[in-house]
Amino acid sequence: MEDHDTGAGAPEVGVSRASPPPSGQASPSAGRQNGRPVQAWSGHGPAGDTSQHQNGQQQKAKTRKRRKRRRGRKVFVRDDAHFAAAGLSAPAAGGAPASLPREAIVAPLPSTAPSRPEQDIRRPPVQELPVFAALDLGTNNCRLLVAVPTRHGQFRVIDAFSRIVRLGEGLTANGRLGQPAMDRAVEALKICGDKLRSRKIRKARLIATEACRTAANGAEFLDRVEREAGLKLEIIDRQTEARLAVSGCGSLVDRDTQGVVLFDIGGGSSEIALIDLTGHRSPRLANHIVSWTSLPVGVVSLAERFGGRTVTREIFTAMVEDVAVRLHAFDGRDRLSHVLASPKFHLLGTSGTVTTLAGVHLDLERYDRRRVDGLWMDRDSVDRMVEKLVGWDFQQRVANPCIGADRADLVLAGCAILEAIRAVWPSERLRVADRGLREGILSELMADDGVWRNSGRGRA
Repeated sequence: MEDHDTGAGAPEVGVSRASPPPSGQASPSAGRQNGRPVQAWSGHGPAGDTSQHQNGQQQKAKTRKRRKRRRGRKVFVRDDAHFAAAGLSAPAAGGAPASLPREAIVAPLPSTAPSRPEQDIRRPPVQELPVFAALDLGTNNCRLLVAVPTRHGQFRVIDAFSRIVRLGEGLTANGRLGQPAMDRAVEALKICGDKLRSRKIRKARLIATEACRTAANGAEFLDRVEREAGLKLEIIDRQTEARLAVSGCGSLVDRDTQGVVLFDIGGGSSEIALIDLTGHRSPRLANHIVSWTSLPVGVVSLAERFGGRTVTREIFTAMVEDVAVRLHAFDGRDRLSHVLASPKFHLLGTSGTVTTLAGVHLDLERYDRRRVDGLWMDRDSVDRMVEKLVGWDFQQRVANPCIGADRADLVLAGCAILEAIRAVWPSERLRVADRGLREGILSELMADDGVWRNSGRGRA
């Protein structure tokens, strides 16, 4: 089950417009860079150097032109053939791969490219940008982003992976992770491990959230992940999860904004952060969190308790009321009362629920992250989309290209959580974010590493 939220179809948090390869696929052998076709490096040097010219002047001119192209060419994606040639292969059957620490995940790869004496003599090798990675194993999804820093506060995604694994399936009823769910997650994490080992990673953070936090066998499952996928995951607490969600969405909050309620509707929990920007604004949006909560309810857990396939209006209302009771117990919910009536206050949603609503609102024939991420929806538009989804039966939800079979039984539970949030913090505007924890991890890793400190290009 592939997730349409790959994080690779369009720029990430303040990222350049260059698009990396689609989720869950190997990097293509050819792409574009600076408007020109670029063939991915396969260890054989740039293509097109075999032409022979009898005229000496023409040959010199073409050589100079080719050298100029080579100087401006930076290729960050290396294909599988190169890594096979470099001796990097999957662990043998029954053998456990080495786990990947948070610092320097993989060792530098030996180069198999033939040397070019004229380049080696005339100029030093171009310094490669440091590579950072973030992995988020949630209750519903397994997601990976690999990126390099660019301009200050920005980065460019060079690889990504996202898959719906439903790790928390049955967790509400049993209190444990089920065997099929763990198997699905491990298979997805093996792909992530292969991607990470194929690169020289400066720093990475690999996290697990609500499902592993609450499951009785969560720690046991992570031991299995380390043995079979070679990845050592860190279970983060709810406060850290809320902070990372805020850090990942910083560039979607305009400079003149006075207050934001950011919410992340997950599979097993929903994080809500109240952000006050009426005072001096610091570069890190997370520094302005004045109150936060983590509701122990998400789309998977709510749908399992109330049903997700057949949802009547009465069932939908009951789901909304269930979440409303939990929000009523949140003592810090009034910390933004002084800006709620201001036109410079808005909601900011980062989750599959709001991105799905946005896709339905835009009537997309296929989910397009570039059109969804950063989209503004007014109150009436959100009302219409929720009403439309509540009125659809299960098969109609399956048939919509922005929902599909993987989300059809979860999307109304997400809408119920959204409606409870909107009732507590009414706003004329909702901004949609197709980004979140992974982008927050990358932003914090790069800032802490100092890659943006002295250079606009993000070199350390």
